Amino acid sequence: MTINPPELRTVQVTRYVTPLREGGSLPAIVEADDDFLYALKFRGAGQGEKALIAELIAGEIARALGLRVPEIVFAHLDEAFGRTEPDEEIQDLLRASEGLNLAVHYLSGAITFDSLVNAVDARLASQIVWLDCLITNVDRTPRNTNMLMWHKELWLIDHGAAFYFHHSWPNLEEQARRPFAQIKDHVLLPQAAELETVDAEFRNILSPERIQAIVSVIPDEWLTGESPFDTAAAYRQAYVQFLINRVATSEIFVKAAQHARKALV
Repeated sequence: MTINPPELRTVQVTRYVTPLREGGSLPAIVEADDDFLYALKFRGAGQGEKALIAELIAGEIARALGLRVPEIVFAHLDEAFGRTEPDEEIQDLLRASEGLNLAVHYLSGAITFDSLVNAVDARLASQIVWLDCLITNVDRTPRNTNMLMWHKELWLIDHGAAFYFHHSWPNLEEQARRPFAQIKDHVLLPQAAELETVDAEFRNILSPERIQAIVSVIPDEWLTGESPFDTAAAYRQAYVQFLINRVATSEIFVKAAQHARKALV
């Protein structure tokens, strides 16, 4: 069965609205030529294109698994865009981010998820915990949940810290089979009582073909930084192989998550 890649729109950034200073890489709210607002992640920020790659792959995997993620778009930043920006730090960031960046649809009026206020059932909690184990997402803790409540539904945001191995590219075979030790700090781990059921379902969804289709949308221009790969195709394939291997051995991270949960409950 042929699985088509996700269809991501490309928008032109027309107005810088305000920085989101909660983020260390200075993301911003911007307006685009379709008149929508977006949370823009800049390729010129501290983690560079790798954070955009993580955001893209993780977000589209989550969407494929049926989880709610705001629309992801490619956002083009014109070279003249930052000339009128009075803040020098932001102006430098805009200048370093000319070309193709990544943005997610801004959920106006959304509120930050609070585990003490917002209830999450065991199935949804297990789905999100499984996802974060797969993508090695260290950033879904009680201190920083990276989840929003919007129209009484739970939405996942900010996956730029996932796939942390790609900052040094250690042995990928070994990395793919490692349990995810940081899952012990996950905000939803206490509720994640259906990990085995979710594991069986999600392994069926994330076929090698679907993984290949998702990873194929990474732009070539994001795959030119420091890496051990000679070509963009080889760079892309490293993510594909990591994910295929990790899904195939998911019982390792599932058992580790279950063990960490028992220590909590």
